[in-house]
Amino acid sequence: MHYPSYVFDAYGTLFDVHAAVRRHADQIGPDGQLLSDIWRAKQLEYSWVRTLMDAYADFWQLTEQALDFALRKVPSADKGLKTKLLEAYWRLDCYPEVPAVLKALKASGARLAILSNGSPEMLEAAVKSAALDQILDDIYSVDAVKRFKTDPSVYDMVTTSWRLYPGAVSFQSSNRWDVAGATKFGFRTVWINRANQPEEYRDFPPALILPSLEGLLTGG
Repeated sequence: MHYPSYVFDAYGTLFDVHAAVRRHADQIGPDGQLLSDIWRAKQLEYSWVRTLMDAYADFWQLTEQALDFALRKVPSADKGLKTKLLEAYWRLDCYPEVPAVLKALKASGARLAILSNGSPEMLEAAVKSAALDQILDDIYSVDAVKRFKTDPSVYDMVTTSWRLYPGAVSFQSSNRWDVAGATKFGFRTVWINRANQPEEYRDFPPALILPSLEGLLTGG
């Protein structure tokens, strides 16, 4: 079944959050994946804590703060690479299937958007770097509401802007917690389980679980 509207999370769903560290893997050394995992985990933790505290700071600030922590936590990593790693984050690789899938959905007449924790500047840079700017109809950043996912006001940006009921939107995310929040809001949700993670948030299940976005073109 095809939906009239598809909304995608950005980081981890369209863009590979580990690409920045991988780009400098030779200089970082054997603990590169550990560094990247900590960087990502802290980036998300800071977003949740700040939303609970009602103390918003944009996602780029949190990304830099998370990297500072990760570099301190992984002493084998060269702290002098901080600037290069941050620069690489502005040009993250998109996953291989992303351009073709989005083009096909667009050709079918669907409306497409990104809904992300990323700052407007981060998202604009990532989208242009991946040449997705001519495919997407809208890019929604949490910066507009000063709250991070999974706050309901984030998901409401789409339905208010597009004047749709939540059930008319298919929302895709690789983050299971994001899928839970979107399901609670009322979106039809698809968990893009790229890393084959175990199920959680069982009281807020996705409509579909896929290993990549390609399944959206075969009835997803």
